[in-house]
Amino acid sequence: MTSPHDPPPGDDHYGQPGQQQPSYQPPYPQPQAQSTPVLSIIGFVCAAIALLFIPILFGIIGIVLGIVGHTRGETLGKWAAITSAVTMVGGMILGIIVVNSMG
Repeated sequence: MTSPHDPPPGDDHYGQPGQQQPSYQPPYPQPQAQSTPVLSIIGFVCAAIALLFIPILFGIIGIVLGIVGHTRGETLGKWAAITSAVTMVGGMILGIIVVNSMG
């Protein structure tokens, strides 16, 4: 049934002044980039700490934070994860060298 307010079939009023075209709504929410890449920055800090202190812990935390930041739209997230992985390996090698030189 049609109501008295419906336009007649085939009559398109979108081009007339005062009428708005329906806006497109995506079926799922789009990720919004944060203004400050907080997770990526914390990932880089963890990468720096992983070089000298508990590399396996801080390296993994930095990798996870970098990946989560990257999936949330932070451009530095990928680099934070890569840097954390490299410094984790470097910190482990440095720890092995220090332990071997002491004994």
